[in-house]
Amino acid sequence: MTAEIFGAWVVAFFTLCIFSYLYDDNPFYKAAEHIFIGVSAGYWVVVAFWQQIHPNLFGRLWPKQSLAEKKSILESIWYSIYEILNVVTTGFGVLDRSIFPEGGIEGYATIRMMYLIPFILGVFMLLRLVPKLGWLARWAIAYIVGMTAGLRFYSFLNSDILIQIQASAIDFSSDWGSIVKGLIVFIGTFTGLIYFFFSKEHKGSIGVLSKIGIYFLMIKFGASFGFAVMGRISLLIGRINELKDYSSPQYNYATPIIMVFFIVCLGIWSFMDKKGKSESAA
Repeated sequence: MTAEIFGAWVVAFFTLCIFSYLYDDNPFYKAAEHIFIGVSAGYWVVVAFWQQIHPNLFGRLWPKQSLAEKKSILESIWYSIYEILNVVTTGFGVLDRSIFPEGGIEGYATIRMMYLIPFILGVFMLLRLVPKLGWLARWAIAYIVGMTAGLRFYSFLNSDILIQIQASAIDFSSDWGSIVKGLIVFIGTFTGLIYFFFSKEHKGSIGVLSKIGIYFLMIKFGASFGFAVMGRISLLIGRINELKDYSSPQYNYATPIIMVFFIVCLGIWSFMDKKGKSESAA
C-alpha cells in the first residue's frame, strides 16, 4: 500500500467518522473529534514554538556568537545557562541539540536582556499547573490583557469607528448611483444606532427609525448567515467529491469498505446501547 492510498483511507475514515454524527453521537465521532483537537493543538504549539518563541525569544536572549570570540565574565555566565538548558532539552546529550545549537541561535547579533521579561511572564503562565504558585499567572495574564487592550485600541478605533464614519459620509459631487448607495449606507448606519439607543423609549419617530434599523440588521444578519452557509456547503461538496474519488479501484474502494464497516459497527453499538439502557431501566 502506497502513501497515497494510505492517506486516502485515513481521510475517508475520519470524514465518515464525522459524518456518522448525523446518525447519533457515537464512539467513532468522539474519537475523530478528540484526535482532531489533539493533533491541531500539538501542531499549533510546534508552529508557535519554532516560528515565534525560538527565533524571537531565545534568539534574542542567546544570539549566535563565534566560538573564537572573547566573552566577558557576565556573557560566559549567561551562556553557561544556555548550555544547561541544552543539557536538559537534549536529555543529557541523548537527543540532538536542535533547540539550543552550539554557540547560540542565529538571527540576531547582540544579547537583548529586556526579553527576559516575556520569558519570565511565560514561565509564570506555566505555573498555573502548580496550585501553590498559580497566583503568579495572574501577573502574566494582567500584562497580556493590558498590552493587548492598549495596542488594539487604536486599530479598533480606526477600523470600527473612524473608517465607518468616513464610509457613511455622502459625496454629493459624485454620480447618482454613488449618492444613492451612500444614502442607503448612511440610513442603515444611523437607524441601526438608533435601535441600540435605549435611553429613551422607542415610540414615535424614534420607534419608526429603530424599526427601520431592525430591517437593516436583519438583512445584514441574513446575508452573513447565507454567506457562511454557502462556504460550509462548498466544504461539504469538496468532502463528498473526495469520498467519491476514493471509491474507485485506484484507492482499493476505500469509501464503500469503510462505510460498510461503519454501518455494521454502528448497528452493533446501537443494539448494545439500547440493550444496556433497557436492562438499567428494569
